[in-house]
Amino acid sequence: MSRRPQQDVTLTPELHEQLTSMVRSRSLPQGLTRRARVVLMAAEGMTNSAISTALALSRSSVVKWRKRFIDQGLMGLYEELRPGAPRSIDDEQIALMLRQTLETQPKGATHWSCRSLARETGLSKSTVQRVWSTFGLQPHRQKHFKLSTDPFFVEKVRDIVGLYLNPPDKAMVLCVDEKSQVQALERTQPLLPLGMGYVEGVTHDYMRHGTTTLFAALDVASGQVRTLCKPRHRHQEFLQFLNHIDRNVPKELALHLIVDNYSTHKHPKVKQWLASRPRYHIHYTPTYASWLNQVEIWFNLITQQAIRRGSFRGVKDLVAKIERFVSAYNPKAKPFVWTATADSILQKIERLCKYISGTKH
Repeated sequence: MSRRPQQDVTLTPELHEQLTSMVRSRSLPQGLTRRARVVLMAAEGMTNSAISTALALSRSSVVKWRKRFIDQGLMGLYEELRPGAPRSIDDEQIALMLRQTLETQPKGATHWSCRSLARETGLSKSTVQRVWSTFGLQPHRQKHFKLSTDPFFVEKVRDIVGLYLNPPDKAMVLCVDEKSQVQALERTQPLLPLGMGYVEGVTHDYMRHGTTTLFAALDVASGQVRTLCKPRHRHQEFLQFLNHIDRNVPKELALHLIVDNYSTHKHPKVKQWLASRPRYHIHYTPTYASWLNQVEIWFNLITQQAIRRGSFRGVKDLVAKIERFVSAYNPKAKPFVWTATADSILQKIERLCKYISGTKH
């Protein structure tokens, strides 16, 4: 049986421009751009078989969209509304649910759950869950924050962010801090290894074998870390770590140390040590703003990857594990990419202050 003759497609310059724009668009659905491509190729005189081969479509699909365009024009390329059940919940019910989620609390509880709100509104649990997901509501979650009360917060933020984004020449910027009371915990029974279909098993109880303090200095430019473990966390140990840094950094480089406001860092003997070495420049983070210190990111890495899931028979075992992690980390270290400007940070703080200005605090 012979096939029907294909219909010719003729485009005006305006239609050709619109279809070309649709084909180049990155935001339109892929199906719509493919249909526009079908029409353009048909307008060039290509046969249905050639178009189907070029676009990996069935010939019947090419015939369908060619005919739809000839009969309906550009609007024929859009999908028709598909049949389906009518909406079981209207916009007013959704708005009421959102207000109830955001502005009220259930009796005897601090926040709504899918089930408690479903009982209150008479809707199904799955409906509540879909609406919450659509609007990004997560009543069961919290994020911790603490606003700095430092009177020089703005100046310190601009100072430290300036070091990250525009580091000085012939100088090394080091983010310095200590992770105190790192515990050497030994699980009471051996770990169950990871396997197909089940996760690693670990006992909930453990034996304590003492603690160590991990001093670390992160080089902002290279991402490498200098560390030292000490049994205590006093100004004496901090001075030992500073001497360790001093011995391992070329003398011709100036050193900018970013530290927090812990009393150890401001001890008179520490200040005296820094004052006797002109190449050292100290930069204190604002109070309650340790997130400005990049070494905190590295502390999180070593905690998650080497310490938290480990089992250590003693402090020496823990220190050895830390040293092995550092030895493996430094050769392939990459600097953390800091993108936030001082202005963007301050604008975010301003928005946060506006959000909480109407609370009871």
